[in-house]
This record gives sequence, C-alpha cells and structure tokens, in this order.
Amino acid sequence: MSNNHIPRFSQLDKQQQQVLTELARQVRRVFVTGAGGFLGSALCRFLRAAKIEVVGFSRGDYPEVSRMGVTLIKGDITDKQSLIDAMRGCDLVFHVASKAGVWGSKESYFNPNVSGTENIISACQALNINRLVYTSTPSVTFSGEDENGIDESQPYAHNFLNFYGLSKAIAEKKVLAANSAALKTVALRPHLIWGPGDPHLVPRVLQRAKSGRLKLLGKTDKLVDSIYIDNAVYAHLLAAVEISAAQPNCAGKAYFVSNDQPILMAEMLNKILACQDLQPVSARIPAPLAYSIGAILECFYAAMKIKQEPPMTRFVARQLSTSHYFNISAVKKDLGYAPIISIDSGMKKLKTALSQEDMTGL
Repeated sequence: MSNNHIPRFSQLDKQQQQVLTELARQVRRVFVTGAGGFLGSALCRFLRAAKIEVVGFSRGDYPEVSRMGVTLIKGDITDKQSLIDAMRGCDLVFHVASKAGVWGSKESYFNPNVSGTENIISACQALNINRLVYTSTPSVTFSGEDENGIDESQPYAHNFLNFYGLSKAIAEKKVLAANSAALKTVALRPHLIWGPGDPHLVPRVLQRAKSGRLKLLGKTDKLVDSIYIDNAVYAHLLAAVEISAAQPNCAGKAYFVSNDQPILMAEMLNKILACQDLQPVSARIPAPLAYSIGAILECFYAAMKIKQEPPMTRFVARQLSTSHYFNISAVKKDLGYAPIISIDSGMKKLKTALSQEDMTGL
C-alpha cells in the first residue's frame, strides 16, 4: 500500500474515526503547509479519509497529494501574499512545513522557519482564521545534554548546536505568543517520527548499515523516544479538535508527544535493521571522539563552503550519545492523547512497506 493511499474511513482505528468525525463537524476547509512532506502528506491522507476539504501548500509538485483530492498550491511560506491568497476560505491551519536537518546557513533556516511562521500568523490574523496548530520539535529544549523524562517545564535550550533548533524555538515562541481570543494556537513537539514513507530516519539508518558506516556512540546506550507516523497525525488531529473548543485547555501551550515507549537507541536501530533482515549494529565509537570529528568537519565544510551535510556534526554526536525521552502527561491530560500503534506494531507495518518497495523497485 502506498504511503499516500487514502484509507477507507471504516479501516481506521476507532479513536481515529472519533477524532476525525468531531473535526469534520467543526471545520469547513483545512490548510496544511508542507503538504508534500512526510507528516504533512500523512495528515492530508487522514483528513481526506473523513472527506474533509484540504488545501495543501508546498514548494514542490506532489501529484500523489493532488490525487488524494487535496487542492495543492505551489508556493513559498516566505511570500506572505501568496499565503494569504492560498489560505482564503480556510478556518483551521496545520503549520507543518519547516526546513529540518542539521546543516546549513542561518539564513537558510531562519527564512522558512522564523519568517515563514511569522507570515502564517499574520495571514491567519488578516483572514480571521482563529485556529493554528504548529508542528514544533523537542530540539527547542536540547542543549546537548541528557533529557531524562523532562516535561514542558523544561526551559528552552541555553546552547543550540545548530540553526534548526534555534529557529524552531524562536518560531514556537512566536506561535504561542500569538495566542489570543481571535487566534488560538497550540504547538506539538513530536520526536523522531518514523514509519512507512519516512524519507529521513529509516532510509538513513538502512543506507549506513548497508555501507558499513552505522555506528553506536558512547560506552552505554541511552533511552530515546520516537513516534510512529499515525500517532503523530492523531496528536495533531486531537490538538485541532481541542483548540476548537470554546475554552480550550491547550491554547497557548506546547506539548511533547511520543509513542510513550522509551527505548534504547541500539534497540531502536536494530528493530529498523530487522525490517530488512540486516545484521544488528554493534560497532561503537567514543562520544567525545565523534563530537571532535563533528567540530572539525563543520569547520572544514564551512571554510570550503560545502553545502552538503558533513558525515558527522556536533549536534548529531550529541543526539546519538544522549538520552531523549519525555513525560507526556500534559498531552494525555489536555488532549486525551494515547498512542494507537505501538513500536512493534509499527515495525511490522514498516517491514511490509519496505518489502513492497523492494518488489516494485522503488
């Protein structure tokens, strides 16, 4: 089954059916930025399963998204007028689009992530759109140290190791500060989204393993949180329903969201490898060495003006050698969130999807 196949409504889990039915009663037309991306397209897919009208906004052409019945508009979120034109008639916005990754200039991150988010807020205000669900990231709190069961009381990072985390933190603050009676806002912080169709984590792990370059960092494994794609979509739908309430509990707040199953990094990687019957990863390199290599490579790539991402960066070294798991009591309490699909169930779906890709040569 293609990742962009629209499931029949009857095929959805009962919780998914309930939240989509409620959302369909509350909205006429939904606007989704980053509609061609992993999370954005999955969100469109579920909205269309409930026959909710969707306008997608993306920088590229995505025929598979248009085939869902999404009105796909090509544009750039740094162009405010094009956003205003595209958002007319919508009454709810999912702002999913952003420049992700760990390498690039400050401008390349700040233009879409900060200025683009400012434009989304301004367009909502200009068009009297009163609901905005923003996709943030746990990187807004990450300073390169262990995060063991932290909750939303954790302050923003005091030391960002890349422009992605910094730009997303600034953007999240702007979204939450914009919350008002006229525009109710909420931010979600999903961590390590994965599943069928994932263009980031899964293919990178598989490619590095096949080339013999996949390594574990540090002497001991650390616990990390992740979230299966359908659970990430479910959290966004719940946020949209709650933000539509007369007095929403979530307005002006940010929430960590995950599968609520902290897992050792090695175990997570090996589960992904097992989906293609690859050998478990066991090779290790010291975390300080990886950090030093990352720092040297960053300096070299910057000096030589190489746009390609270095094989290692300081951020990646810290990410892979520290713990990242979160207390998600707040999102459970305020949004009624609970993961629908477990890690093991998600891995079965991922294995099936990967085998189908292998058979079709994709």
